[in-house]
Amino acid sequence: MAIKNILISQQPPRVSAPYEALSEKFGVKIDFKPFFLIEPLTAREFRAQHINILDFTAVVFSSRHAIDAFFNLSEELRIRIPETMKYFCTTEAVAMYLQKHIVYRKRKIFYGTGTPDSVVALIGPKHKGESFLIAKSDSGNNDALSRLFEERGLSYQTAIFVKSVSQDLKDVNLSAYDLVVLYNASDVKSLKENFPDFQQGPLKFITYGKTIVAAMEEAGLEIAVKAPSPEIPSVARAIEVYLEQK
Repeated sequence: MAIKNILISQQPPRVSAPYEALSEKFGVKIDFKPFFLIEPLTAREFRAQHINILDFTAVVFSSRHAIDAFFNLSEELRIRIPETMKYFCTTEAVAMYLQKHIVYRKRKIFYGTGTPDSVVALIGPKHKGESFLIAKSDSGNNDALSRLFEERGLSYQTAIFVKSVSQDLKDVNLSAYDLVVLYNASDVKSLKENFPDFQQGPLKFITYGKTIVAAMEEAGLEIAVKAPSPEIPSVARAIEVYLEQK
C-alpha cells in the first residue's frame, strides 16, 4: 500500500526541516495533531493523595510540566518550599527549567543523563539520607526509577502532579491517513475514547518510546516500526525507514 498521508500525534515541531525533506523526497503529506494535553492536578486532586510536600527533603523531576505543577500547587496550597530542598532531575534541560521558579544553585540541583540509573548515581552515599518525592504524571512510567530507589534502600514516595487529558479528535478523519505516529500510552487512550469502534485495518502505526508498546499490544494494535533504536534515533528517521521499504 502506497503511503500518501501521515498523521503525527504532536504539536507541529519548531524545526520542521526533517519532515519537509520527507515530504519532498517521498511525496507525502504530514499533519500534526496532539491526541492529548498535559494539565496540572487541581489542589483537590493532589490532596486526595495525602502527600505532605514538606515531609520531603528532595524532589525528583523528569519533566517541565511536573516542575510547573509542583511549584504552582505549592503556592496554591500556601506551602513555602524551604531553600534547603534538593532537586534531582533526569536531564540537564529539565534541571535548567527550575530557573523559572527558583534561584539556580549547583549545590542543590543535580541532573542525570536521562536514565533512572543516572539519577540514582547522583544520590550516592552523600545524599542517601534524604527523603525523596518522585514527581510523576498519571500516565508516566516511573517503575524503573522506583525499583532502583527500593533496591538502594532509599526513603521515597511517588506523587502525581500532572494528568493527561484527551483532546477532541472528532474532526480528524483517520481513514484519510495511511500512517500514524504515536508517542504515549495516553495517545492510545485518546484514540480509543474518540473512536470507540476503531479498527486498525490497513492503517500502519509507528511508535516512539518504550512505554507505549504495552498499551498498543493491550489495545490489539500492530506496530510497523518501533523507535527509538540505534539505527532509528528519531521519528523522522522512523518514517523514512518505513517509506524506503514500500
